[in-house]
Order: sequence, then C-alpha cells, then structure tokens
Amino acid sequence: MLITPAYAQAAAGGDTNSMLMSLLPFALIFVIMYFLVLRPQQKKVKDHNELVKNLRRGDTVVTSGGLVGKVTKVVDDDQVEVEIADGVRVRQMRQMVSGVRTKGEPAKDDSSAAS
Repeated sequence: MLITPAYAQAAAGGDTNSMLMSLLPFALIFVIMYFLVLRPQQKKVKDHNELVKNLRRGDTVVTSGGLVGKVTKVVDDDQVEVEIADGVRVRQMRQMVSGVRTKGEPAKDDSSAAS
C-alpha cells in the first residue's frame, strides 16, 4: 500500500560489489585499531618483560604500588628482595616492578679482581 511493488523488488536484489563496500569500513577500522592500539601495547609488554628479566642487585626500582627501593638480592626467576628503608627488606614479585630508576653496577669479575 505504501510501497509500490516495483520499488520493493528493486531493493531485494543483492550485489557482491555492494556487499564488499559495506564490509570495507569494518576492515578499515580493524586495521586502524591494530596499528593504534594492539601493536603499541605488544611493544610495551615486550619492553616490560625485558626490563624485568634484566633486574639485578643494586638496581633502584619503582614497584607498581609506588614503592621505591633498591634490589638487594635476586631470589629466583619470580622474586627479588627490595630494601625500601634502612634494614627493611621485602620480597617483591618481578612482574610487579614497573620501572628501573638507576641501574646497579655490574658484578665484578673475580678474574679481574685477582690482577
């Protein structure tokens, strides 16, 4: 009654070209999201894992809780011991270290000390 039969029949036909054009914006949004969100996040996670892996004694670290302390001992692959005040040492999970402020000095080689 409101729509003529000829107009309604023309809308029913589908074209593969029009279907491709309707999916193109979704593909474009996914590509933009990948380059603006996912890729930088993956780089940030990779950099954090590298930072955590290279923790050593003498590093001044900032924990995710906001504490600043010096690494006194690397306990194992998952934990480090951090001195947050004179005589106050706590065990901290490595993954909870959010940054390193100053790097400690590398361990002295015994062969160079003997020379």
